[in-house]
Amino acid sequence: MHETSGSWPLGSSERPLRVAVIGSGPSGFYAIAALFKADGLEADVDLFDRLPTPFGLVRGGVAPDHQKIKNVIRVYNRTAQHERFRFFGNVELGRDISVEDLRRHYDHIVYATGNESDRKMGIPGEELPGVHSATEFVGWYNGHPDFQDRSFDLASARRVAVVGNGNVAMDVTRVLARSPDELAPTDITAESLAVLRESRVEEVILLGRRGPAQAAFSPQEIKEIGSLEGVSLLVSEAEMDLDGISSTWLEDSAAPSARRNVAYLTEVAGAEAGDEERLVTCRFLVSPIDLQAGDDGRVSRVVIEKNELYAADDGTPRPRGTGETETLAVDLVFKAVGYRGVPLPGVPFHERWGILPNDEGRLQTGPDGEIVPGQYVVGWAKRGPTGLIGTNSPDSTATVKKMIEDIDGMTAPADSARAPERIVELLHERGVDFVSFDDWTMLDEDEVRLGEAQSKVREKYTDVESMMAAVNRLR
Repeated sequence: MHETSGSWPLGSSERPLRVAVIGSGPSGFYAIAALFKADGLEADVDLFDRLPTPFGLVRGGVAPDHQKIKNVIRVYNRTAQHERFRFFGNVELGRDISVEDLRRHYDHIVYATGNESDRKMGIPGEELPGVHSATEFVGWYNGHPDFQDRSFDLASARRVAVVGNGNVAMDVTRVLARSPDELAPTDITAESLAVLRESRVEEVILLGRRGPAQAAFSPQEIKEIGSLEGVSLLVSEAEMDLDGISSTWLEDSAAPSARRNVAYLTEVAGAEAGDEERLVTCRFLVSPIDLQAGDDGRVSRVVIEKNELYAADDGTPRPRGTGETETLAVDLVFKAVGYRGVPLPGVPFHERWGILPNDEGRLQTGPDGEIVPGQYVVGWAKRGPTGLIGTNSPDSTATVKKMIEDIDGMTAPADSARAPERIVELLHERGVDFVSFDDWTMLDEDEVRLGEAQSKVREKYTDVESMMAAVNRLR
């Protein structure tokens, strides 16, 4: 029957499913792994990234002093060894290829582009010099090419405010507070390490809008801050006095991590600063409402409003302002209030939520819009910036399940436009110097060699031009 019709079941060995994945962070790799593990499915998967380097936030977002977290790359490397996998680095959607190109050459497209921008606080003074997003600071010290032109005046700053108390806020705080000598053996960039060595920061103040019971950081993260050599962690006993709403929520509904956070913070609350070089002060139930400039035009004050908690309809404690304010003198402000997606050329975008609109991973034409056939979303681009790296695995698997449901019973001819070599020919025709996974492996080994020469984990290439020069030299 198949020979007569010239068509075969889509996803069969005679007619493999051709899938393009855009974005090579964790969610992209987990989606590919789910495709390869699916029973009875044969899929050819091409992974595209606008940078020459894979792994997304694992490379460009995980703090340099958390090297163990980066070991997850070994899992992604195993996926990359699959015979039906190919990597196309240094290929940008909208610049080198279009959605129409992908539709012509692939059966399915999966967007795994994460959230590449930062959320705004929406308060006066947010654009003042000296006010930075955590996104750009983290990208800067991790060697992400997008952020190497940033500068942070740590040599003049004594007091720094970090807005937010999630794990990204903790990363920023820890990098500011930790001894540069402890960071030196990591994969932190040479330039950022030099700036941190000149830092005169004496105090980092963490500003959390909710109470200590609702703090978004993990117990491990806050304990690590408290155990840093040369650092005193200060927590107010008054701010640890839980209200009835928090106490009830903590007992009835909160995750075990929230209870561990409260236990640890209660233990250290009231401790006085020792002779340590730096202080980390945790403030709770406060929200910045105004950032003010000094005579030099740079941020010098942050006005915070004290909050109280109320119970939402589902019982979850929510903060609201009381009208009582306080002004803190600061020299720098880092905003760690969340990430936000950016629009992709030719792809619908949910402007309000900062994600790609979707129904359980199926791309939609807009919020509550029609399903776009053959196009899917995974990871933060799908659900927003929630969860840890591993959270993306079940999320991506769930989307792949929907993809497989959608091709059930479908047949397809041996379409020459979807032959694996066609996309390579197209990129060559357009003069795109794409990076294969073998190319990346050579670049990876080169970075490790450069690092070893300086007693470091690796020395990263931090701009695309130098990456591509190295790739072409190593080829």
